[in-house]
Amino acid sequence: MIVTFEELQAFLADQFPQGARYGSLEKLGDGWAEMKLDVDDEHLRPGGTVAGPAMMGLADVALYAALLGKIGLVPLAVTSNLNINFLRKPVSHSPIRAQARMLRIGKASGVGEVYIYSDGLEDPVAHATITYAIPAKR
Repeated sequence: MIVTFEELQAFLADQFPQGARYGSLEKLGDGWAEMKLDVDDEHLRPGGTVAGPAMMGLADVALYAALLGKIGLVPLAVTSNLNINFLRKPVSHSPIRAQARMLRIGKASGVGEVYIYSDGLEDPVAHATITYAIPAKR
C-alpha cells in the first residue's frame, strides 16, 4: 500500500470534497477499500428505495479509494467504465456499505469490483465492475 488511510482521507477532503456526499471512507488496505453512506431522504427515489445514482456514486468513490491506495495520489485517474447490477432493494434509511477491491492494475488502466450491502440484509444489494483510466507519468 502506497498511501495511508489518513493521507487518502486528507487528499479526498482537499481535492474531491464533493465525494463526501457519496459516503465516508471507513477502511483502506492493499488494493481494497470500504466506505459507508448514511442514507437519508436525499438518497431515496419514489417508492422508498435507495436511488441508483447514490449506489453508483458510492461504488465509484470506493473503488477510486482502493485504486489510489495502491498507485498513489493520482488526481487524474478517472472512471472510464462503470457497470452496476442492482440485485435487491436496500433497507430504506439504513446505511449502505461498499466493499471495493482492485482486480487488475496496469500502466494505463485499473479494473475492480464493488459489492454494496445494506445494513439489515445479509446478501449484497448491488454489484459493480469499474474501470479507471490511469494517466501516463509526465
